[in-house]
Amino acid sequence: MKRIGILLALLLALTAALSACGTAPADDADTAPAGPVYLNMATGGPSGTYYGFSAAAMQVLNREFGDIFNISVESTNGAKANMQLIASGHDQLAIVQNDVMTYAYNGEAFFSEDGPIQNFYAVMTIYPEPVQIIANKDITKIEQLKGKRVCVGDKGSGGEYNATQILASYGIDVDSDLKKINKSFADATDSLKSGEIDAAVIVAGIPTSAVTELAYMHEFNILPVDEGHISLLQSVYPFYTVTTIPAGTYEGQDTDITTVSVMATYIASDSVPEDVVYNFVKGMFENKDAITALNPNGSFIDPETAVSGISVPIHPGAQRYFDEINAGK
Repeated sequence: MKRIGILLALLLALTAALSACGTAPADDADTAPAGPVYLNMATGGPSGTYYGFSAAAMQVLNREFGDIFNISVESTNGAKANMQLIASGHDQLAIVQNDVMTYAYNGEAFFSEDGPIQNFYAVMTIYPEPVQIIANKDITKIEQLKGKRVCVGDKGSGGEYNATQILASYGIDVDSDLKKINKSFADATDSLKSGEIDAAVIVAGIPTSAVTELAYMHEFNILPVDEGHISLLQSVYPFYTVTTIPAGTYEGQDTDITTVSVMATYIASDSVPEDVVYNFVKGMFENKDAITALNPNGSFIDPETAVSGISVPIHPGAQRYFDEINAGK
């Protein structure tokens, strides 16, 4: 019996030792990298600048930071839809206009009925989005749009809201003073070419691919927003900035065109980890040249303007990066 007791004690000791050895790899696994975080990014229509720019930028960032995150770019119906996709949790990142972001956070404008969306942070502004009012050659002034067939962008898009505000400053109600049409950029330019509409309001970074394609086969005017109406707009909507569309931006455009812009802005759900957003912003700035080589709007990436026009809380990961690059200035 004594021998049996000794053998049992030895077996128990051996089992404990083996168990201890088996737990060591588990400790190592706990500290090992979990692998990349997979995220969906809401953008815009496939012919718009949101989609084109984001596809180019994420191609670069996924290559450089693939061990930290992998971002899939999705085509959507624009800024309002993007805010709703963030609210629902379907997408974790999005590009929106800075004005639409503010409306969503405050539950204003076209978010007043459903209430505010606040489960997100701003990440950074990227490039200006000029309001491009393109019209058939016989239309030379915004005032002449009254009674005409005008496309104001996808229904519920930020562009539709900009069109409403700008035309209202000229005394034109988009719902009662013209034949309002909701279409994407690509569909609007096709309809202008075929004569189905008289004008379209396009809010996007320049050059916009749909407008570039139109310019090679159809003559049109880009209608300027004059100084007096810009001042009126800014007194009510301070997020608008004065912008010039340089001559030569599009085939046949011989003069500079004065208009207004909003800012394209990246946002992130509050569920996106701080480290992911920190590296996202770091990647945007450190790979600016590579992004610009794929899309010219990358040239606007600038730490001096990265928080311009942002009136909602900034993601802690983005703020950490901005604090680092501003330290000691």
